Amino acid sequence: MFAVIKAGGKQYRVAAEDVIRIDRVTAEPGQVVEFGEVLLLGGDAPQVGTPTIAGATVAGEVLQHTRGDKVIAFKKRRRKNSRRKRGSRHEFSMIRITEILTDGAKPAKEPPPRPQREPKAKPQDDGGDEPKAAKPRAKKPATKGKKK
Repeated sequence: MFAVIKAGGKQYRVAAEDVIRIDRVTAEPGQVVEFGEVLLLGGDAPQVGTPTIAGATVAGEVLQHTRGDKVIAFKKRRRKNSRRKRGSRHEFSMIRITEILTDGAKPAKEPPPRPQREPKAKPQDDGGDEPKAAKPRAKKPATKGKKK
């Protein structure tokens, strides 16, 4: 199941466990935020809102707050010795979608615990393989010039 939500004037297609980057929200990392403007619910029986779906919400956990790349606004008026340089960085929030709810259900206050993934097992060296020989260096190209 997926949903299209509206947050910060933009629309996002989300599913459970997706991580999205939206304009900064006021919640602290670890808190659950609720998106009430659900425009579309997709899946086996899609629902399209007019403009939103009544009773549908999407819940997500705030992972962190970040800032975007610096955008420089440089203004110059030629022959007038007038230059202005101004930079700004946009603030974003990283949100992990925890659940898509319908029929007026309320989201959980605490985010569900994340399953711990086991680290990948490193291939064990049985000692029988020989280390690869160093590749011979390429010859230098012949120099151009007069022959003697």
